Amino acid sequence: MSDPLLGYLLSSGALLLFTASILLTKAASSRLDLGLGFLVATSTNVVFSALAFGVQMQLRGDGLQWNLPAFFMFAAAGGFSTYLGRWFFYESVVRFGPAKASIFQISSPLFTAMMAWLLLGERLTPVVALGMVMTIAGLILVSCKPDFFSRRGPVAAMAPDGEPAPAVAKTPAMQRLMQSVLLLGMGSSLAYAVGNVLRGSAVRSWNEPILGALIGAACGLVLQVVFSAGKSAMLARVRAASRSGMALFATIGVTTISAQMCAIGAMRYIPLSVATLVTLCTPILVFPLSHLLFKNQDKITPLTLAGSGLTLLGIFIIVMR
Repeated sequence: MSDPLLGYLLSSGALLLFTASILLTKAASSRLDLGLGFLVATSTNVVFSALAFGVQMQLRGDGLQWNLPAFFMFAAAGGFSTYLGRWFFYESVVRFGPAKASIFQISSPLFTAMMAWLLLGERLTPVVALGMVMTIAGLILVSCKPDFFSRRGPVAAMAPDGEPAPAVAKTPAMQRLMQSVLLLGMGSSLAYAVGNVLRGSAVRSWNEPILGALIGAACGLVLQVVFSAGKSAMLARVRAASRSGMALFATIGVTTISAQMCAIGAMRYIPLSVATLVTLCTPILVFPLSHLLFKNQDKITPLTLAGSGLTLLGIFIIVMR
């Protein structure tokens, strides 16, 4: 199997797993508070990736060769993506609505491509660049709603990795920051892009995607515990929480960390921006599946169908270049 094919298969696996996590989050959010759900999912990220790494170490013939620069890049990536990017995304959703937030989020592969070009010397051919533009344009059409410019208020929306938002103690500086849709939206997109570049750079020098996912998840969990609001009441909330809701969020933790392992592995074999773009194509799967599973939610419109077709055409051009 060629390296590019393996990369596309891994990124496609990540796409399917992220889609599953988004659908599960829609079902789980009615049973458990999203802040507590984030803690459960992130804790499961750490536990499951640690178990997966333990199995890997038992099966592999050679020992682990440590790479400290890559270790710290994986840790920083966890801080940027698992924690900071998700926090920015959900704050922008709550403040300004999912439509505007999603448009900023879709720009993440472009920022990833720019950073990979500047920092890693990664170049894209004109054909691949055209496919990326078509895919992003299609995702924008899929994400658009009739009330695109007016939707406001708390809205149920899922981040690209399908996990809920971390609960963060608000400070005056954060309150001022949250008044700007540009800062929040760009902050989310840039945070995810920085995390992607760090992961891609790390896995290319240290081929340990499972361990890399574990390191990033552990870093994200530590940041959540340190900066979350209401830590003193957390144990009581866990005891009183719905067991079915916690089980669903634990399942979300398994799917999201598995998707991250696949995405990190894909970054070793194909351009970072392409791997990011493929895993970000969740809307073309989430919208029809949501329509089937949740009936009246996420209605399929001609705009949705046109965007899906444009997205698929863009992906086809990238893969078949």
